[in-house]
Amino acid sequence: MAAKFFFANEVIKLVKMKPPVQKNEYYNVTFEDLTHEGAGVAKIEGFPVFVPNALPDEQGQIKVTRVKKGFAFGRLMELTKESQHRQDAPCPIYKQCGGCQIQHMSYEGQLLFKQKQVKDVLERIGKLDMSRVKVHPVLGMEDPWNYRNKAQVPVGEREGGLVAGFYQQRTHEIIDMEKCLIQQSENDEVVQAVKDICNAFGIKAYNEERHKGWLRHVMVRYGIATGEMMVVFVTRTADFPQKQQVIEQIIARFPHVRSIVQNVNSKKTNVIFGDETTVLWGEEYIYDTIGDIKFAISARSFYQVNPTQTKVLYDKALEYAELQGEETVIDAYCGIGTISLFLAQKAGRVYGVEIVPEAIEDAKRNAALNGINNVEFAVGEAETVIPNWYKEGIKADTLVVDPPRKGCDEALLDTILKMKPNRVVYVSCNPGTLARDLRILEDGGYVTEEVQPVDMFPHTSHVECVASLVINQ
Repeated sequence: MAAKFFFANEVIKLVKMKPPVQKNEYYNVTFEDLTHEGAGVAKIEGFPVFVPNALPDEQGQIKVTRVKKGFAFGRLMELTKESQHRQDAPCPIYKQCGGCQIQHMSYEGQLLFKQKQVKDVLERIGKLDMSRVKVHPVLGMEDPWNYRNKAQVPVGEREGGLVAGFYQQRTHEIIDMEKCLIQQSENDEVVQAVKDICNAFGIKAYNEERHKGWLRHVMVRYGIATGEMMVVFVTRTADFPQKQQVIEQIIARFPHVRSIVQNVNSKKTNVIFGDETTVLWGEEYIYDTIGDIKFAISARSFYQVNPTQTKVLYDKALEYAELQGEETVIDAYCGIGTISLFLAQKAGRVYGVEIVPEAIEDAKRNAALNGINNVEFAVGEAETVIPNWYKEGIKADTLVVDPPRKGCDEALLDTILKMKPNRVVYVSCNPGTLARDLRILEDGGYVTEEVQPVDMFPHTSHVECVASLVINQ
């Protein structure tokens, strides 16, 4: 029987019942589903228990670790029946790290899981007629490893030396990491070298409990198409001990490094970046390309971490836009202009709006860099700027949205329904909010034609989608 997939916010309401499981007790279970975060779901007398590293159709013994009113968490102790999609996770710190959630599942199984995840939320949250809406198989990667072009790791100290890696699941304990299998190997090499160089000069890591020390994070950006690299030191104070020696050693060991930057974050916060950014050596930007479009990338620029799959995603958005060369297109949430510039290759005129001023400056720079002059960018909230454009006589034939995980602002959805562009192309990083917003658009007169999931983040539970909607004539 085909496995079903489960989502955490679908928890059975058993508030008035005493949970049939107890903390620290052992149970033999069959796993039926997966949560949207990649944990296995077993049910004991109908009561769901979420267990990491388990897969649908598996059987085994679990230990319950935490009990809530409507659900519980457990630890997998022993498997007595394995899924056909189970594999040994190749990463040696996989179970401690938490950066990937489903490395223990074959890549074929991951793509099936993500397609089912999208179908389920569109039906359950969006109440869409799935006999009418086509959800295509997920577009995956030929080689789903070493795809991330940005390493961004916290730095700490252990036994007198620096450690750099990712936080252990649900803690602020840093797992020291020599390499990450989903990051570009070049980035891993630079992170390790920076850690070694700083260790050699006695540089101290930031201690978040005492708000002491200096080095908080190291970030490395890599232009996959150009080979150019940027190193960013995120520090508590603006001073830089042994600055010249550190810089000299980095550029001597890595000739592809084009930029070394310091960002100062003096606040007691979990936010990585502060407001002050200074170029210590080299250029302010490195460059990369997606398709035929070249992008300038600064330390703070938002740039997709998997440009290979970004092209797949944007090509599909361009296909769904069905541009013939004369259309007016509005790109809400345009960021640094990535989708806008793709659209501008086929549209008559493109208007992009983004609330972050620095992103709009990057977007204008990228348009000039590529000689694209049929695009215009504005700073502000999409739900404010787009109605103003409408009043000025700018009416979109096609509207593209690529919102954050929380989905589209309600005011923007209202604006779309008032403006009534012929086509809406919805790019989403969260199937749940996509489903919610599609329901609103359908109730307002649109028809969802098809949805194409794209695997931007292999070995994690995340999936991106592009949805095509047309006005119901």
